Amino acid sequence: METNFMPDSDGLLFIRFMTNNDQNALEVLFKKYREGLVLFIYGFVQNADVAEELMMDTFAVLASGTAHYKESDDASFKTWLFAVAKNQALLYLRKQKIRFVSPEKDFLNNLEADANFQPVVEFLKNERNALLYRAMKTIDADYRQTLFLLYFEDMKPEQICRIIKKSIKQTYNLLARGKEALRVACERMGKSWDM
Repeated sequence: METNFMPDSDGLLFIRFMTNNDQNALEVLFKKYREGLVLFIYGFVQNADVAEELMMDTFAVLASGTAHYKESDDASFKTWLFAVAKNQALLYLRKQKIRFVSPEKDFLNNLEADANFQPVVEFLKNERNALLYRAMKTIDADYRQTLFLLYFEDMKPEQICRIIKKSIKQTYNLLARGKEALRVACERMGKSWDM
């Protein structure tokens, strides 16, 4: 039995952009996802300027039609967009011959030096985010990536596994271990963390 799947509203906006060259549709998507993408990409490249540039590259890929969005019932437009952004970040790292942020490096650590980096300024205004920011600096890079998508992008494990290219079981394991590592990190800071 064939089901007719209707793409999510963001998917419809992107389809409208691609079929009708509706620049307003692309602008809506850009405004909605810009800051989240920059923060996500920053976790890979550890440089605010490069993260901003790669976010723009991600939208350039979308605008050019190079990456093909295919609506499906198990992947939203947001999942696809973050996968494209991750690919842009990894491509940049390969070209620069830099490995993905190792567990020894602190996620978002350099952001404190980037005080004028607007997505971070807004991000840290929320007390919960500020606590997460400090605690996430101390946990493994794989945990940070999955927890970022879970807590800050409100993605479900089924969406996260498509972005990080792990099985659903591996994703659930990363999330469980990451939450435990985050809880321990918060306790070391004298705070409790409700997950």
